[in-house]
Amino acid sequence: MFLTVPAMPDSLAGGAAKPDSALVRPQGLVQDILYQSSEEEIQRCRGPDGKVPLVCGVVFFSSRAAEQLLATHIIPPLNSCTYMGLDSGAPALQLSLFFDLLLCMAQAVTKEAFVAGHKTGAGAGDAQGSRAARSARTVLWKTLRTVPLTMAYLPDGTYKYMTSSAREHICRLTPQLGDAHSSGFCKVAHSSVEEPCLLEEGCSVTNCLLEGAVVVGPGNVIQHCCLQGPLHIRSGCLLTGLDVASSAALRSHLLQDVVIQGHVIRLRHLSCKVFTLSGRHDDWQSTATEENGTFLNLPWAALYHRTGIRSQDLWSPDVPLDKRCLLNARLFPVLCASEPLDLGGLLWLLGSPETWQLQSWRRAWRLSWEEMRACLDQEAELASRRANFFLQAQHKIQRVLMEQRNCSLLPLVRSAVLEGFGEALLDTLDQVAATAGDLGVAARALACIADLLGCMARGQGGLRSGPTANLAWATAFQQLEKGNIAQGVRALAMERKKWLSRPILLVRAARHYEGAEQILIRRAILVSCQFISFWQEELPPLGCWVRVECPARIDLSGGWSDTPPITYEHGGAVVDVAVLVDGCRPIGAQVRRIATPELQLISTSGSLEGEMVVELVCRDLEDLRDYCQPHMPGALLKAALVCTHIVNLLSPQTLREQLQERFGGGFELHTWSRLPHGSGLGTSSILAGAVIAALYRVSGRCAGVESLIHAVLHLEQVLTTGGGWQDQVGGLVPGLKIGRSKAQLPLKVEVEEITPPEGFVHILNQHLLLLYTGKTRLARNLLQDVLRNWYARLPTVVETASALVSNAEECAQALKQGNLALLGQCMNQYWLQKKQMAPGCEPLVVRQIMEVLQPHVYGQSLAGAGGGGFLCLVTKEPRNWVALQEILAEAAVGGSSPHIGRGMLCRLGGYGEPPESYEGRNRRKCPAQSPFIPVSLSGPWKFHPAHCGSGPSGIQGGASGGPAHFRGVKEQLPPLLLLHHKGVQEPASGQGLRTSSAVGATAVLQIPTKQMAGRSSRKELKAAGLHL
Repeated sequence: MFLTVPAMPDSLAGGAAKPDSALVRPQGLVQDILYQSSEEEIQRCRGPDGKVPLVCGVVFFSSRAAEQLLATHIIPPLNSCTYMGLDSGAPALQLSLFFDLLLCMAQAVTKEAFVAGHKTGAGAGDAQGSRAARSARTVLWKTLRTVPLTMAYLPDGTYKYMTSSAREHICRLTPQLGDAHSSGFCKVAHSSVEEPCLLEEGCSVTNCLLEGAVVVGPGNVIQHCCLQGPLHIRSGCLLTGLDVASSAALRSHLLQDVVIQGHVIRLRHLSCKVFTLSGRHDDWQSTATEENGTFLNLPWAALYHRTGIRSQDLWSPDVPLDKRCLLNARLFPVLCASEPLDLGGLLWLLGSPETWQLQSWRRAWRLSWEEMRACLDQEAELASRRANFFLQAQHKIQRVLMEQRNCSLLPLVRSAVLEGFGEALLDTLDQVAATAGDLGVAARALACIADLLGCMARGQGGLRSGPTANLAWATAFQQLEKGNIAQGVRALAMERKKWLSRPILLVRAARHYEGAEQILIRRAILVSCQFISFWQEELPPLGCWVRVECPARIDLSGGWSDTPPITYEHGGAVVDVAVLVDGCRPIGAQVRRIATPELQLISTSGSLEGEMVVELVCRDLEDLRDYCQPHMPGALLKAALVCTHIVNLLSPQTLREQLQERFGGGFELHTWSRLPHGSGLGTSSILAGAVIAALYRVSGRCAGVESLIHAVLHLEQVLTTGGGWQDQVGGLVPGLKIGRSKAQLPLKVEVEEITPPEGFVHILNQHLLLLYTGKTRLARNLLQDVLRNWYARLPTVVETASALVSNAEECAQALKQGNLALLGQCMNQYWLQKKQMAPGCEPLVVRQIMEVLQPHVYGQSLAGAGGGGFLCLVTKEPRNWVALQEILAEAAVGGSSPHIGRGMLCRLGGYGEPPESYEGRNRRKCPAQSPFIPVSLSGPWKFHPAHCGSGPSGIQGGASGGPAHFRGVKEQLPPLLLLHHKGVQEPASGQGLRTSSAVGATAVLQIPTKQMAGRSSRKELKAAGLHL
């Protein structure tokens, strides 16, 4: 099958002048292929639309036809068409695609006519009548005759002839009025234009670098040029192959309806750049004596009169008058012994020249276009165009980065590596990173360098993700950490030169550039510390516990848009809900001052199958220096101590001296989480918020939720986990809410609490479920790939980032309207968006579970980044986890049941009732072997009964003294409830007052005193030395 386009029969008349191929197509099968046929034969080819199908050269071979044709390559004499036959000594045989291969399949062609070669025209004339050609056609007839020949007719297609006319060439490259195909015209392609507003409609700029004020009027075509303004190109011009040095010569002339081209020619061993000049309307083959014989759109006589050039300057006497034309006129200077030649040595022909210009032109050795064409150095010309492409690409990259455009640079990076321009591009990216003055721009430039180094490894050298702490890069990293960006970038570049020799080194260098990029992201987030504020309070007495408990969170829509740098380069919006797990807030921290100047860190992490306790004692600053290594034990707690400035690692004082001087002793810090590792419920970020809140208060400071949100964002960058802000928003702000951030630095997170219709919270309580998949995956494993794709500005990632934000706003509206079905739709869309952002976040078993549950839910999505953890469901039927469990059991998903969560109940219990205390409660359990966890929304702030306990052991239950009868309700309290101590004497035995809240995070100062039991009023509390 081949493609054809329509043509009017009249345009094909006189086939010798226009060598077209036409065909006849009754009933869809090709009957014949015509070449330079008579008008009568062409008329027979007319279709129902009155037009003739014109062959346009694109041919498709079916697998059957291709196999049969390939089988002939070893059959003489067809083997002479291949290198196998030539290497065997056979004479070369040339065949025509259309008239030797395809024609034998046409229905109306006879064997005799085909074998005799009656139709062989262009491409087969050399073989016509020869025995080898006849023998080859005989073989092809036997092989391909049974294959039907069809065609595809493109009714809107057109056929454009390539001629020597500059006017026609310009018309083909610019949009024309009434042309149906001009709607898809691209005015600027593969070009860097500093002032695109100066390009008028109807012009075409391809593979060019235009710097400064370059005005390009309508009907102009500029290709493969580097031009510098100020410059005005009026209309009707074709400019190709001109460099920056040519711009000065162009400025002094009126550029309209002229063709100016630069060419690379080779004269034996000498390669040089020459220029040609002609008019848009000139006919290269019209003789100088003819009426239409022109140069620069004017008769030759006008040239002679204006410039003083004579006929004998252009043509030698042996050229007859009737052969003298523009094609063989020696107009174009090539070499001059006395002075260098440039474009100015030719452009004088456009004006009224001075005498010295004519004399200089006459002294130069000149060639005609006909002579020059034989000397064109095509290889050098293509290399020049390639160099021009990457020169404009370097400027484009600079502009894209500096203007923070969402354009993907990865195709340019890959192309630069393949074409050998990788190191030049490295220099450009170094310059952008060093001079940007914007941390976001500099970080993206370093990410592009990492991509470039990865491409230079050409798929070898191992995985891109990996460690980034080689000491060879430490000096550069230290400069970046100090904020000396330019010095750091230069140090990186110096070190990089040592890592370019092998793929493994290139990949390792790419990893360290990503490490440098993370440093700049951290510094960008550091600017957000201006939104962290606190006020001073009295230090709690020694032994007094400050306790903070937080709910978990479920992200309903918008996740990934909160992640730096996406959140400050694009803007983000996330809808979260704070939830109770097993009737309580599962994440918490408590801390107290101790007399010994040391740090006692006890971390308890729970799961559905057990818990693990890590105990650390830090007595020296060296014990804290691994705070930025997230996999080290206690790293989060150490980072929190550093970020809250309780410890200064740069101080000349020892740890003991710092603690003793500022706080009169050390601290004992306990943290716990009752959620499995990698649950997707925001555990680590929410725990960080709890720890920071507790450390602030125990060190004599208090902070609001907005400050805590930004403090956690800072801590996670210091910890190098690189998280966003949605987790702490979800766990520190009560109930339903949407967090937003604008595309700007400093990054500021703003939270809007969502007020649903009356009764909708109860409905949502009945329909929101969690299924623990048994799969865990750290968000960091996905984060590296997402950030890499974002910095590359992959179109799908950029589009998805925008879709995440819009979907989050729609999800917020669904909650405000109380529309459960719309909420489910948003969650389903959210899951598709997560998979776009992080391909591979959906394990097979999760996909199978979701497919089984899909008919029974409005919507579903894995919590957090995906890859495992909890699957969040909005069911169609209320409280039907038992039925869903049976459905999963019957489906035998993945060949085995998902991980069963035993005794772990999440319930919606905040909006109308206080949750149970974590201590001393009877834990309610899900139905036996149920993998589902009903979720409890965390509602408005309330006090609930305080319980007496004995310090940290109270976390595990076992109250020692019964509950205090204190039950107060206040709807508008801030998220952190802090009990401040004033002058309470140390008790003889430890009993504690503990308050907590039904929602959000609560901070509790637990005072060991006998006198507190039984007191319930605020007045009594104040009299005892406690006040809110």
